[in-house]
Amino acid sequence: MGNEHCGKIEEAISNLSFKGIAVSWERYGSGHINDTFRLVCQDSEVERQYILQRINHHVFKDPVSLMANIAGVTAFLREKIIASGGDPDRETLNIIKAKDGKDYYLDSDGNYWRGYYFIEGALTYDQARSPEDLYQSGKAFGEFKRRLAAYPADRLTETIPDFHNTPVRMANLKKAVAEDVRNRTHLVKEEIAFALKREEECGTLVRMLEEGRLPLCVTHNDTKLNNIMLDDQSGEAVCVIDLDTIMPGLSLFDYGDAIRFGANTAKEDETDLAKVSLSLSLFDMYTRGYIEGCRESLTAEEREMLPVGAKLMTLECGIRFLMDYLQGDIYFHTARENHNLDRARTQFALVADMEEKWEAMKQIVNKYS
Repeated sequence: MGNEHCGKIEEAISNLSFKGIAVSWERYGSGHINDTFRLVCQDSEVERQYILQRINHHVFKDPVSLMANIAGVTAFLREKIIASGGDPDRETLNIIKAKDGKDYYLDSDGNYWRGYYFIEGALTYDQARSPEDLYQSGKAFGEFKRRLAAYPADRLTETIPDFHNTPVRMANLKKAVAEDVRNRTHLVKEEIAFALKREEECGTLVRMLEEGRLPLCVTHNDTKLNNIMLDDQSGEAVCVIDLDTIMPGLSLFDYGDAIRFGANTAKEDETDLAKVSLSLSLFDMYTRGYIEGCRESLTAEEREMLPVGAKLMTLECGIRFLMDYLQGDIYFHTARENHNLDRARTQFALVADMEEKWEAMKQIVNKYS
């Protein structure tokens, strides 16, 4: 374990309400934004495990509002889980409050820390071990939506404003094309044309929200498989984690982003576009799980628009990668030359494949509706 925050770890531990005496801590998980540690405390004869995190306040610039979002949502989930006979200590994150009663501790260097109870007997996976994992992921995020259907989403702070406002993303791309600060526009005329050809479609979901045809709801906004804990024995989904990007939005944002990432036959930055396609079998598995998890909380119009959510979230992601390439790779971390351009091309290739398979996608959704 690195020692860059060690002194402050001890300060944070002593100011959060962990039971017992801290005996060890080590870095934990594969996250890249926050500093995450597994903490072991000894209390009499009982050994307890916790998660301790330093929130990256350079990425999340309002940690107080972020924690208010998480506290409100997890308390609501806990009540729902208890009411349904579930295990509230395992099926949602549970915050360890600071000794002053707050949901976080602010250390003497200005770092924000939080604690969670450690969920034992379950792990996260960066890659699906089988299609069943994708089904479990879909079911878990569907249940997450259903359990939070009655939560007043408009009370949540937008920790990243306009995160899935696709028309705003398109406007930002056009601005980047016009400014051409790195003289790259002439290199990507084909990709720019691909995006602009679909400009009218970009506003579909936002427009339907404004018209009241789609309900505002609590959205997770990072619906990757590795944000689901799967039980070590049964393989079933246990808990949705990483709630930092909880915001008000549309269920189609969460569903669409999960499909974009989980049903692509290629890596997100694949350079051989012949490998990029939508796996209809994986699309089927996730969709089945998601609709089963949502149950009655998914309206008829939300169900009908599921393929549109998948396409628009993929298109939006491609737009963001292309814009970053044009601006000189200032947002997404890159590991090689043209990395963001490769990512954009992969997303656009997936959009094109979805368009080819549109009727099949609609048939799959109808099968479970």
